[in-house]
Amino acid sequence: MGLYPGAMVTAPLTDLVELSGGTVTLGSADFYPEETPVHTVSVGPLAVERHPVTNAQFARFVADTGYRTVAERPMDPADYPGVAAADLAPGALVFTPTPGPVDLTDWRQWWAWVPGACWRRPFGPDSSIADRGDHPVVQIAYPDAAAYAGWAGRRLPTEAEWEYAARAGTTSTYPWGEDPAPGGRPMANTWRGAFPYRNDGALGWVGSSPVGSFPANGFGLVDMIGNVWEWTTTRFRGGHRPGQRSGCCTPGREPDPSVNQVLKGGSHLCAPEYCHRYRPAARSPQSQDSATTHIGFRCVR
Repeated sequence: MGLYPGAMVTAPLTDLVELSGGTVTLGSADFYPEETPVHTVSVGPLAVERHPVTNAQFARFVADTGYRTVAERPMDPADYPGVAAADLAPGALVFTPTPGPVDLTDWRQWWAWVPGACWRRPFGPDSSIADRGDHPVVQIAYPDAAAYAGWAGRRLPTEAEWEYAARAGTTSTYPWGEDPAPGGRPMANTWRGAFPYRNDGALGWVGSSPVGSFPANGFGLVDMIGNVWEWTTTRFRGGHRPGQRSGCCTPGREPDPSVNQVLKGGSHLCAPEYCHRYRPAARSPQSQDSATTHIGFRCVR
């Protein structure tokens, strides 16, 4: 089998949804401290990709450019002092369910560094994306997302742009209201069961789901909540700083493990007892060099 199925390299870019822009209230005072202070900002007109970038679309980018992701490159020992040479081989973090209940303060019990894991083989050398062309691409570090965006003639969103798009004019906890699963039906691909050892699946999906498997928000955008976390260009700080500007990562620039970007949207691994961040207001820090089985992205223009 090839590194990416031939059928994937003709995948078109995601269609864009034109948004007029406006004001949006960012953050929340009801959940985590990094979401405060709540404040209102203005967002200009923009076009947002209807769904996260898929495996098929990323394969087209790689076929066209020969790009190698961060997870496919050896790590520089100077950036990771004290780390054994064997642990600097190309690879990425892979989620592995535990046999039973564990201490939820120790994430190392369900995350493992797997040499050879990358976007083509997200769970390690023996895995494949051959039947997952319509799933969001994962194992994507920040520079990888920025490189794709540049190739596509697009860019990554700021946190404010992303939250404006996710809220779709709403002010409720979730874009669809206050109930996370109205009538018992999941509205997003998040963890269903007891984290991190039993996932009953959201609409039958355990792990990522094909883009658009869950209802669109009021702007017609899908998977803004759940499925995979999405990169933004905003640098993470311990709380919102109203009026702050965010910098962009130039495609091709080396990732800085000391710099954290804001991730938005939550993922299929978010569970209320551990990570209640499948909400527009939620935010999470992630170092630029991080690639995992639940981080992807979408572009804007």
